Amino acid sequence: MITEKSITGVAPDDTAFGHYSRSDQYSGPATEALADNVNTILKLIGEDPAREGLAKTPERVAKAYQFLTQGYSMDPEAILSQALFDEDYSEMIVVKDIEMYSLCEHHMLPFYGKAHVAYIPDGKIVGLSKIPRVVDVFARRLQVQERMTLQIRDAIDEVLKPKGVAVVVEASHLCMMMRGAEKQNSTTTTSAMSGQFLDCHMTRQEFFRLINGHG
Repeated sequence: MITEKSITGVAPDDTAFGHYSRSDQYSGPATEALADNVNTILKLIGEDPAREGLAKTPERVAKAYQFLTQGYSMDPEAILSQALFDEDYSEMIVVKDIEMYSLCEHHMLPFYGKAHVAYIPDGKIVGLSKIPRVVDVFARRLQVQERMTLQIRDAIDEVLKPKGVAVVVEASHLCMMMRGAEKQNSTTTTSAMSGQFLDCHMTRQEFFRLINGHG
């Protein structure tokens, strides 16, 4: 019998705020149901779930999927709101090269890469660690890259109400690399912008210079 397990840890950069903490939750009933289905999949592809190397695989996979989809239970507004500060700063803030791992909703195969996020404050800034956490919220769901890019932009827009937000995601998709087109060197780039990043060509160009290392 698989029992309910919860692992909770507080990242060092969050302790000062005293509110948000990372929590990896494994539901007992969900783990058991997922493991049963993985066991069935192993049989259907011609494997023996009882052999030594696979004996604990169904439970491992069940927990892995719960971890990789924990974004459904995370609230981007709560994460951002707990680290908002009044600040008279109106220049561009860029957090680039944020590692990103997600699952394609069409094949449930991974896609992974980097996200680059920028915003222009309008009286409020957010703790820098919260930007990568918002990326994780939307990456750790069944996703398409295009929608995820928009969701990251919209979450920051909604909470910070800045003068503009820009998001670029660059990713490699295993559904293209391992099956289908089988193009191992292909990458996909998506972008979503608002406010001054849409309205001002020079602002947009500055953002691309900065994320490409030409700032």
